Parts: sequence; structure tokens; C-alpha cells
Amino acid sequence: MARPRGKGAYMISAIAEMYEIHPQTLRLYEREGLLLPSRSDGNTRLYTEEDIERLEVILQLTRELGVNLAGVEIILNMREKMAAMQKQMEQFVSAMNQEMSQHMNQGMKDDAPVMLMRVAVASELEPVKKKTRRD
Repeated sequence: MARPRGKGAYMISAIAEMYEIHPQTLRLYEREGLLLPSRSDGNTRLYTEEDIERLEVILQLTRELGVNLAGVEIILNMREKMAAMQKQMEQFVSAMNQEMSQHMNQGMKDDAPVMLMRVAVASELEPVKKKTRRD
């Protein structure tokens, strides 16, 4: 699959030709909510690099793995949720590093449990509860 380069937007006919799919298939993906290309003033579909990357995932799932469109939708939604979780974890780690640096600079090395609670509350995360035998 030849991948277009640059920051431009591509029309449906160019994308269909590059990926050897019928334009109706791209319209179907749009109707199903799998792709959401932008529109020009003349209402022409314009596919950006982000749309093309998403299309490549869709095509890999359908062509190579045999996933149906309902499965593709679930997988794409899960990927988005995982990306959001990854971002949240990165923010948490960053907040934790900042809090640890402040405590280390203040000579408060033994306050790790308190520090963890502060970061969890500041990050709007729930502290992990200790499991009991009843759980």
C-alpha cells in the first residue's frame, strides 16, 4: 500500500485508488462511523493523514485478520480508550515524579505512602484497595 506524504487532504477517488478499494466502501465506513473525513466547501470528502492511518488499521483488520465491521468498531473504540488510559498513566507518572522530587529536596524520604495518596487525589485516581478474603 503506497502511503501519501505531506499535510494535505486527499479526495475519495485518490484514496480508493491508492488502497484498491471502491469509493462506496469508503462511504460505507463513513456511514458506519469508522471514518469521519472532513468536507470541503463543495461537500467533497477530504481524507487527512489521521484518516488514512485509521483506514490502514481498518483494512488490516478486515483484509488480513478477517474482522467484520462490528468487530472493527469495537477494536477502534478500545484502541482509543487505551490511548486515553496511556495518557492518564503518563500524567500520573509525571505528577508522581514531581511530588517525589519535591519530597526528596525537602528531605522527606519516609513519607512515601502520604505522597502516593496526594498524587492519587491530585490525579483524580482512586487509591488501590487492599483485598480481603471476602473480596
